Amino acid sequence: MHKGEQADVDLVREAQLGDVHALGLLLARHQADMRAVALSILGHGPDAEDAVQDAALIALRRIGDVRDPHALAPWLKAVVRNACRTQLRTRRPLSSLDVAVLPDVPGLDELLDRHAVRDWIWHAMGELSSNLRLVAMLRYFTGVTTYAAIAEVCAIPVGTVRSRLSQARAKLSEALLATADLAHDDVAALTAARRGEAEQILGEASRGYFAQALRASWCPAVETVWPTGKVTRGYDYPVRSMENDLADGVVHRLSGVVAGRDIVIWEDDMISPPDDPFHCPPSVVWVNFLEEGRVRRIRLFHPRKAIASV
Repeated sequence: MHKGEQADVDLVREAQLGDVHALGLLLARHQADMRAVALSILGHGPDAEDAVQDAALIALRRIGDVRDPHALAPWLKAVVRNACRTQLRTRRPLSSLDVAVLPDVPGLDELLDRHAVRDWIWHAMGELSSNLRLVAMLRYFTGVTTYAAIAEVCAIPVGTVRSRLSQARAKLSEALLATADLAHDDVAALTAARRGEAEQILGEASRGYFAQALRASWCPAVETVWPTGKVTRGYDYPVRSMENDLADGVVHRLSGVVAGRDIVIWEDDMISPPDDPFHCPPSVVWVNFLEEGRVRRIRLFHPRKAIASV
């Protein structure tokens, strides 16, 4: 057995136990061979790079599936070939109505269940620019997953979504390799803290203290971009809107929080009153942009069922 192969075997076993340094070393060691496979199938160009990044993320999620640690190299090449086939199936013109052209990296959020890997992933996410980080957070960690929905949330063309996601995946893979040895923040603690803040704000709103809650966490001149495109500044309009909802019998129920360093996403179920079941959209997504720990800008978005199900 070659020395390099034995090192691979040891690294695979350590990676399967959740050692992020071992995972990083494995991906770095085999990246050139993975790229060679992609180039042989797709040729030089962005599709080949996308396939390599997809394969790396899938390998992160599925390293536990490797039954024979000696066979890591052929397993990684098979993952790349499958990613390339996905790229070939999606080689078609992109229209403004296209909502499902990005190959899925299914189960990326499952990595969050393993603490060390979860913190590693989010540390790497923090290395992305805010524009790239936002589309990646929406795509992989919320219910807003399709091109059309992400484009609407971010107020950018669908084609720009595709470009930013491609860049995000490439940079995320690079950042994962670069940060495997670093100390990583406890993302569970950050998410729990941000969820607690969200629950407190919505709870205070239901008790008639929404304005007071906002003053504690929002900048005074906070900019809110509403689903209609209307832009308001300050607390007055959001407070009136929430008070109108509550007066009409609408219940807000927090269903999910995705927390980054300067972007926090709330997923909020809106429950219409029993006597008027179609009074309001079923949910709203709050994309909160933070500055020095306080919300300075918000985008609100109502996911549409037809889009969210794709």
